[in-house]
Amino acid sequence: MPHFHVEYTGNLEDWIDMGGLCECIRRTAAGIEAFPMPGIRVRATRVDHYAIADGNPAHGFIDISIRLRAGRTDEVKKDATQRIFEAVRAYLEPVMKQRSVAVSLEMRDIDPDLSPKTGTIRDHLET
Repeated sequence: MPHFHVEYTGNLEDWIDMGGLCECIRRTAAGIEAFPMPGIRVRATRVDHYAIADGNPAHGFIDISIRLRAGRTDEVKKDATQRIFEAVRAYLEPVMKQRSVAVSLEMRDIDPDLSPKTGTIRDHLET
């Protein structure tokens, strides 16, 4: 694991390639040793009902949540958080120069005793 969940306001879809943003996150995460590539999951969810700041419907947001199994040091998590946030910021920079967009990211640990996992992705990866 980690799991990346991107929530974004629907008014950004005409400005941002959300599939491209997911790939940016996946590619960046795959380059971080603490994130085993077979466990990386990135998904995006459009939010159609929202209210931001002064209520101006032109405002938008992107909120990225990273969940990962406990066991990594705070230093490793901080480094990973900064690397992913910087990649996202760079990806979004052209749009943020033209649009009102808030971007946030949060990483949190999952208790492995309370989160069983199974899967066959590793069995089907091309070597």
